[in-house]
Amino acid sequence: MIRDHRPYFVKRAHLRLQQWYTRRFLRPQFAALGEHPSFIKPWHIEIFGSPIEMGDYATIFAISDAQVRLSVWSAGKGKGRIRIGDYCMLCPGVRIGSAAEVIIEDSCMIASHAYITDCDWHDVYNRVSIGKSDPIRIEANVWIGDSAIICKGVRLGTNSVVGAGAVVVDDVPANTIAAGNPARVVKHLDPQQPITARKQWYADPATLFSDIERLDKEMLQGNTVRHWLRHLLFPSRGD
Repeated sequence: MIRDHRPYFVKRAHLRLQQWYTRRFLRPQFAALGEHPSFIKPWHIEIFGSPIEMGDYATIFAISDAQVRLSVWSAGKGKGRIRIGDYCMLCPGVRIGSAAEVIIEDSCMIASHAYITDCDWHDVYNRVSIGKSDPIRIEANVWIGDSAIICKGVRLGTNSVVGAGAVVVDDVPANTIAAGNPARVVKHLDPQQPITARKQWYADPATLFSDIERLDKEMLQGNTVRHWLRHLLFPSRGD
């Protein structure tokens, strides 16, 4: 598909369906879920265990072949928790598993197929036990790249970036870029350059949502039900 052929009212109806599904089926599974979540294809999001919390303006993208999974398996009494702050974004295929504690602060972005786990899930010698677990803390405005793996016991500093495919087994300092297996710091961010976080994008939510709706109307202008059905049933070159 080269462009979206849906009439505007069809897209709005689909968005309302996603919002209803989130309220009806996903919100009750969270220990806490903040205001204005935006979950795209929420039927491909799996929540298992408790407590799992997400803050305000959470964004999750999920698709059929890359579900988003948030799971808590307690390693003992009082252990096992996932806490995700405000303005965070999870992309398709993200998995977060906790037996101890995973804390993700505000404005973090986690790219497709990244895996965050605070536990080995099996011991090297005792393959029956849950293995070692150690809390993870991801500070504000961290960007984790595609298919990166964040292992137990690490802290990712504020504004840090983890490269695609990296395996993080040690702390990553604030304002650095880490890459490789095992991940190592490969660059320091320029302290003279201002950093814009997702929190700033939501500084005026009413205007933001109004602008998005206006752009949707402009992009879908002229799309008719007949044209949309023709595209669905008899797609042609250029559609």
